[in-house]
Amino acid sequence: MRQNIAKKRRLPLSGSQSAKDWRNPLEVFGPPRIIPPMQMRQIKVRNEQAGSALQDFLSQFLGLSRNKAKALLDSRQVFVNGKRIWMTRHSLRPGDTVEVPVPSGATPPPTPVPVLFTNGNYVVAGKPAGRLSNGPASLETDLRRELGIDTLLAVHRLDRDTSGCLLLAKGQEAFDRAVELFKQHRILKLYQVIVAGRLRSPELTIDKPLENEPAVTHLQVLDSTPLASHVKARIETGRTHQIRKHLDSIGHPVLGDKTYGTRQALPPELRQIERQMLHAATLQFESPYDGERIRVTAPLPGDFAACLRKLGLK
Repeated sequence: MRQNIAKKRRLPLSGSQSAKDWRNPLEVFGPPRIIPPMQMRQIKVRNEQAGSALQDFLSQFLGLSRNKAKALLDSRQVFVNGKRIWMTRHSLRPGDTVEVPVPSGATPPPTPVPVLFTNGNYVVAGKPAGRLSNGPASLETDLRRELGIDTLLAVHRLDRDTSGCLLLAKGQEAFDRAVELFKQHRILKLYQVIVAGRLRSPELTIDKPLENEPAVTHLQVLDSTPLASHVKARIETGRTHQIRKHLDSIGHPVLGDKTYGTRQALPPELRQIERQMLHAATLQFESPYDGERIRVTAPLPGDFAACLRKLGLK
């Protein structure tokens, strides 16, 4: 009986199969495919977004229709504080961490814009270098989506490669009032900048017209070496590229400036800096609505702080 069973198990091979195929299945199917772990994007819920339904939050932040946001939740790949959540009406709290999958090969959504200050009329955002202030695909449009404020308007502009405080108004009236403050020079703007060389004086005022208009920049040296200086700049006027133009005009261009810092040869240490070292550190003004004194400071970005360390500046 055992011999009959053994004979029945020796089934003939069919088609193109060979004895080798049966002995080593890996040669037929190949090694097991390793599926890489899914990339996840973390989004922090801000105070002003508290109480938002998860579906609406995803729709606003990711720029999705409500139907697509619901489909994402239905896929059960969304997590809140580490827990898998698929209820569309799940209410979010300040500080919640929402995780969403990033499709393979897709460009992840932009990093949320840091909000440094907000009240009923204004927002002060921490603009990263490399982002436009307003217009299509800008910090202004990203914040409109993230905060759910379609009427948000940038009151002024920072150059693409300048980081720091950017003032935005929550509506047209607030925008008009803030523009008037700028015209009256009632908004204080302080910058931190790293320049080539050592300035001749610890304090210096540059009073040179730009674009046939008055332009005044006050400088205070915070630290310096023969190679470079860390400087605080205060501008009385807001001409285009004012700080960059003024510093270049006295032979101390902003490090990393690809437009105005090109007239003189720079040592290798200064040629390697990728973007202009100009940071809008502080914004101060009184609210045109109730006189509230508003003073906002943007922390130094990582590349700026790293540049200071590399050059031995503080």
